[in-house]
Amino acid sequence: MHKAIRFHEVGGPEVMNLEDVNVGEPGPGEARVRHVAVGLNFADTYFRSGLYPSALPAGLGVEAAGVVEAVGAGVDNVSAGDRVAYTGSPLGAYSTARVMPADSLVKLPDEIAFETAAAMMMRGLTSAYLLRRIWPLQSGDTVLLHAAAGGVGLIVSQWAKLLGLTVIGTVSSDAKAELARAHGCDHIIRYDREDVAASVRALTAGAGVPVVFDSVGKDTFAGSLDSLRRRGLLVCFGTASGPQPPIQAMQLAIKGSLFVTRPALADYIADPAERAELAGELFGHVAAGRIRIEINQHYELADARRAHQDLEGRRTTGSSIFVL
Repeated sequence: MHKAIRFHEVGGPEVMNLEDVNVGEPGPGEARVRHVAVGLNFADTYFRSGLYPSALPAGLGVEAAGVVEAVGAGVDNVSAGDRVAYTGSPLGAYSTARVMPADSLVKLPDEIAFETAAAMMMRGLTSAYLLRRIWPLQSGDTVLLHAAAGGVGLIVSQWAKLLGLTVIGTVSSDAKAELARAHGCDHIIRYDREDVAASVRALTAGAGVPVVFDSVGKDTFAGSLDSLRRRGLLVCFGTASGPQPPIQAMQLAIKGSLFVTRPALADYIADPAERAELAGELFGHVAAGRIRIEINQHYELADARRAHQDLEGRRTTGSSIFVL
């Protein structure tokens, strides 16, 4: 009998329970995957809390790595025995094994460990589309990166340096500042005690930055807008502090004809060819050691409640995984 974290009502971490589940055999277009490591992402808390809707009862988690045990009819992209990883719907990664759509699976190079893959699929592919698809960033550009010591932040910082970008990162503690600097941040702003927009203006001779990457949401939204140069872009890709407030179109004009986007990873990996291209670039950097994936928290599935408490309490840095 396999195990899985499931929830029957939305709410706090206490609604999650470790349950026995029957996995069964894969049907047409499906594969059964035995998980070795499972990723923990802030978005998981949105499903659990009800911010993101899901049909109940439900599993949880969208990212894992493991071995294909069996495939159903019509599956030709993976075979039994393949090392694979994935990120994306449907929910259910918090489990020892599962049956899922085979076309969601990406084969892992031998150089990428299961634990590394589970820690980086969502964060790494998010970093990939942020830097390689959202805006035509050029070597020499400066960007503002909120939560620079988080899982995405550490990857974006390293990748940005490979592209010749200058990174201004925001953090909430001295320890996180040190971690962000070690991963490529050129300038650090303590957003808990500094005026972010004023600091950005001071660092850019008053001009502001062309792009702000903001995964925090409500608490940083106003400062992010005020940190942009004329015709700059605010990329809202997370809501760790709560949803962004409503946007008044005229406000964007007054502040310099600004752009705002709220992208979703799913729309950047829906095309298998584009997903393969982004994953290939990510895997290449990680395998070569140009980007390090920091796994700073390890949990067992039975510790899912504590893992969510740590995540929502902002007690984590880098990536977190469940090890099976």
